[in-house]
Amino acid sequence: MDSTLQSIKQRFGIVSRSPLLDRALGTAVRVANTDLSVLLTGESGVGKEIFSKVIHSLSARKHNKFIAINCGAIPEGTINSELFGHEKGAFTGATNERKGYFESYDGGTLFLDEIGEMPLDTQAFLLRVLETGEFIRVGASKALKTDVRIIAATNVSLEERVTKGKFREDLYYRLNTVPIRIPALRERPEDIYLLFRKFAVDFAEKYRAAPIQLDERAQVLLESYSWPGNVRELKNAAEQASVLAEEKNLSPEQLSHIIPQIMKRNLPMITGPHSGPEANMQEREIFYKFMLDMKNDLNDLKSLVVELIRSNDLRVSDATALRGLRAPMDFPHASPSVKEAIDDGEFLPEYHDDEEEMETDPHVVKPIILNQNRDNSYAPTEEVEDNLSLEEAEKELIRRALKKHNGRRKEAAQDLGISERTLYRKIKQYEL
Repeated sequence: MDSTLQSIKQRFGIVSRSPLLDRALGTAVRVANTDLSVLLTGESGVGKEIFSKVIHSLSARKHNKFIAINCGAIPEGTINSELFGHEKGAFTGATNERKGYFESYDGGTLFLDEIGEMPLDTQAFLLRVLETGEFIRVGASKALKTDVRIIAATNVSLEERVTKGKFREDLYYRLNTVPIRIPALRERPEDIYLLFRKFAVDFAEKYRAAPIQLDERAQVLLESYSWPGNVRELKNAAEQASVLAEEKNLSPEQLSHIIPQIMKRNLPMITGPHSGPEANMQEREIFYKFMLDMKNDLNDLKSLVVELIRSNDLRVSDATALRGLRAPMDFPHASPSVKEAIDDGEFLPEYHDDEEEMETDPHVVKPIILNQNRDNSYAPTEEVEDNLSLEEAEKELIRRALKKHNGRRKEAAQDLGISERTLYRKIKQYEL
């Protein structure tokens, strides 16, 4: 199988040593001798059309005609006529009858690229062709027979389009008899420099010039870029560098000067329908609420330690440590007497770790913990569940910002990181 794949790569100019691409190519070779429908999936620019030509060339239909049709490039009003043909007078401008692709390429292979952009009514006609081999010209009443093989391709998720009602579910399962996913270029970084060298050599041979090369650091820079345009973008970059490079051996600095986008990195961010200023505002609100809760918990913990020291007659050796745990002024149990006692060092007698010295020296008092509430060591507590509503958190933040800036909306909006118009809308929404 390896030798077969190598010969196919040489025949179609496929440069790769990636096991992911070899697996996809192996699937294409196995399904080529059948008449099963094939669905090629992958991002734009990964080479789906080359795979369709490989399947056709290795099939029993290789001596018949092959055509690639971009479904997204044909207007919705004429795609039925293009695919299935029309009768004379079927619509305005139909002065003569016309054969469609299914009739003209009978016995061959049709590669339907961007199948996800096909209109729903055309999908119904295509489903009939796949199931019965019959189609009807536009404006005709007689069914015609055809024997074509369908290879479809898409760079979008057909499952999502089925969920949204933009693609027929029955057609999806009919096309998806043999799915082949072609990996993106960023998933096979071992192929990036190989392809770059191929494109550079092809360009040099075409224009009779010496091909450009990259040093090791420039190769690392080339392979670390995500290449959202895949092989098509890489080819454009190789040709661009071949034209603009003043030297034939490029460094990372020279390469980034010629191809500035190669320095871009795709960092994680919020995307999709929930992204935007409103979503970012809610994310910040959750973070701020979390930080405020942490601060309150820390203050409660400090106050609890101070109360334990006071109520249990606990003695510590380091006054600075106790002052660092000083309770906040607004804590209900942190009365002024407690704060004065801490500042005056009332709870800070000398403490010794040497037990023998404590036993022999009568002036050293060994610290003890007195249980003053034997029947009820801790005061009754009530567990209150936090309100985790984003709406309530947003309302509370807006209320605090307005209070902080004495009702000045412009300054409050700047503090919140939103526009003044959005703040005004939120105030009306929450009746603040």
